[in-house]
Amino acid sequence: MHLILFGTSGCHLCEQAEVIVNACVPDGVETVDIAEQEQWQEQYAVRIPVLYDQETKQELGWPFGQSDVENFVGRVARM
Repeated sequence: MHLILFGTSGCHLCEQAEVIVNACVPDGVETVDIAEQEQWQEQYAVRIPVLYDQETKQELGWPFGQSDVENFVGRVARM
């Protein structure tokens, strides 16, 4: 499992999501600013924050809470 949290600088929802995800995922996640690549901007601009598992290609879109993140992590871990 390789989790990525897509967001951008100055996004208060992204900051909230990062707090929730970090509380649920002990190993942490990679945080990626969508402004770094045009492809990410096109794909996620109106959807951020998005938690993404690079191995399974599964996504968890905002809004999500702690239980949603825990369920998502459990699901992708079993895939």
